[in-house]
Amino acid sequence: MVCSIAGVLDAVGDRWAMLILRDLGLGLRRYDDLRKSTGVTHATLSDRLKHLEENDLIERRLYQTGPERHEYVLTRKGADVILVIQALAQVGDKWQIAGEKGPPLKFVNQNSGRAVKLALVDEKSGEVVRPRDVRPQAGPGADDLVRWRLTKFDR
Repeated sequence: MVCSIAGVLDAVGDRWAMLILRDLGLGLRRYDDLRKSTGVTHATLSDRLKHLEENDLIERRLYQTGPERHEYVLTRKGADVILVIQALAQVGDKWQIAGEKGPPLKFVNQNSGRAVKLALVDEKSGEVVRPRDVRPQAGPGADDLVRWRLTKFDR
């Protein structure tokens, strides 16, 4: 399918993989820590780590010999997926998905300590663009199916 969104979803895989990427983005690196944080079974964790590595979202690094032990780190491609995770957190916080006590996790500017949020910005000017002012448009890689989808856009 000619679709960047479908491609990222395929590379990630599923909910468990997103939670693993979340944890790697938070600095967890070791198998046991990932298992404890997510509550995922050993089989599922091993499978998702392998899938993420095959899709170049994470890299496995040896940190101990005798016995060999590995840790997992985000690749540059995997670090970009953290933006998707931050967007999910932002939407979840807006709609109080995790409960009424407030966000369970905040993202802050390490220099100022102030909260940050993802926003749409004009590519050239850097100006913030309201979501309602954004329209999809066929790109240079669009195929007939993409163009057909765009004929259905109505806002």
